[in-house]
Amino acid sequence: MTFVVVDNCIKCKYTDCVEVCPVDAFREGPNFLAIDPDDCIDCTLCEPECPANAIYPEDDVPAGQEAFVALNAELARDWPVITERKDAPADASEWDGKPGKLPLLQR
Repeated sequence: MTFVVVDNCIKCKYTDCVEVCPVDAFREGPNFLAIDPDDCIDCTLCEPECPANAIYPEDDVPAGQEAFVALNAELARDWPVITERKDAPADASEWDGKPGKLPLLQR
């Protein structure tokens, strides 16, 4: 099983989670993070570090967010590894909790 980043990360992109990942499974896109399912070891360290509550075990992805399982795998193939925390976007708190952000995902 792997962990999955879901909709609420879009335009929030807090990176607190990447520093605790022991296998460097996170990938960084312009306004979203993804977890590489081939690298994730299901250690559970990242989930509690996400201030936006946007990380779930694959088997517990919220209803309506199931497409993010495949999306994380797809994006992780193309995006670079991120291992150090960065400042969140200035307007991250304004986007935290807003539903339906998938159309805003930048690839």
